[in-house]
Amino acid sequence: MGKIWIILKSEFWRRVASRGFILTTVLGPLAMIAFFVVIGFIAAQTLTSDARTVAVIDETGVLLPRLLAEETNPHHLVAAEAPVDSVRTAVLEGAYDGYLVLPNDLLSGQGRATYYAVEGGGFSLENWLEDRIERALEEHRLREKNVDPEVLEILKTRVSLNNVKLTETGEEAGDSRFYSTLGVIMGMLIYIAMLIYGTVVMYGVIEEKATRVVEVIISSVRPFDLLMGKVLGIGAMGLVQMTVWAVLILGGVTFAGTIVALFLDPAALNLPEAASQQEILAAADITLPSLSVDVFVWFVLFFLLGYLLYAGLFAAVGAMVEQQQDTQGLVLPVMMPIILSIVFIQPVLESPHSPLAVILSLIPLTAPVPMVVRLAVTEVPLWEVLLSFALLVIGFIGAIWVSSRIYRVGILMYGKKARLKDLVRWMRYA
Repeated sequence: MGKIWIILKSEFWRRVASRGFILTTVLGPLAMIAFFVVIGFIAAQTLTSDARTVAVIDETGVLLPRLLAEETNPHHLVAAEAPVDSVRTAVLEGAYDGYLVLPNDLLSGQGRATYYAVEGGGFSLENWLEDRIERALEEHRLREKNVDPEVLEILKTRVSLNNVKLTETGEEAGDSRFYSTLGVIMGMLIYIAMLIYGTVVMYGVIEEKATRVVEVIISSVRPFDLLMGKVLGIGAMGLVQMTVWAVLILGGVTFAGTIVALFLDPAALNLPEAASQQEILAAADITLPSLSVDVFVWFVLFFLLGYLLYAGLFAAVGAMVEQQQDTQGLVLPVMMPIILSIVFIQPVLESPHSPLAVILSLIPLTAPVPMVVRLAVTEVPLWEVLLSFALLVIGFIGAIWVSSRIYRVGILMYGKKARLKDLVRWMRYA
């Protein structure tokens, strides 16, 4: 145990003391926030820059006024006074982005509106036009049936949905989209971190093997101790990093109300300057979701066990090859289960208590990602969490047992690629 501890400390401090680790630990969350801010800004700019001016040729004689009466952002509709050929020429010359033809038989439900453009409209413009044409046509038909104007106003009513999360201790106000997004972020962080740190272990083994340094180390340390020290040392580094990130995320969510309230003007909300944070948020109709600390604790624990499981397997792969290029065919089978958990992340979000979600969160090789996603979006029975964690521990022990047997032979093998029967033979060695 003493030699494992020495190797653990060496691997841990050698990496933690590096500038790269410090920068990624501190700047990683900031970079992620900046990424989403930039994406949001670009999306907003794209919507603004993609605003189209559409000329409308209304053969029905009744739909155009209703179309123009509606809010037309982000696009702009204008009445086409000229003949179709002239409008077509105007589009080709760039005066309009396109033109829309509303045929007379559209009123009877037989015809179809047609949009003409040089560059096409894209999904957003097509959906935008379809929505407005449908509403204008609906209003026209209802008025033809002499429907009371008050009824028409009632039909225009739009309903916003308020989400409340039920727990064993009561109710929590929040937005399911927020919890889903958080679950995806935490799941992706575990996925990326396990692959990155597992790859670090694998490349470290390959480097020691290629430079023959491992031959010197093995003369004084058992291969199992070397493997465990390396895996646990890099795992401790990852644990520190993920803990810091979890604390930062939790702190951001905890103080989100205070931060949001700073950007709201009480006077604009008809509140006195001395209004409390809760009053300001309530007046602005902003409800911030609450999160349990348990979610972040399990996030860190499932990352740690998931890493330990995959790090042992990656170390075995590193021991079987002599160059990084040789790992491609061997790494894919190891990565497939964790990739599978990412592929099924949407079904898990949609139905976190389905048999698929439960099975994926109990199988050790896939458990870390779906279980953390489920914990973020719903209340998972404690027995499922504990069983998943216990199975993950057993999976880690089994992976280390298999990996150590491959590692102790493969680490000193040169000039020969390991085959399946070689691996079976290595695992049988006493």
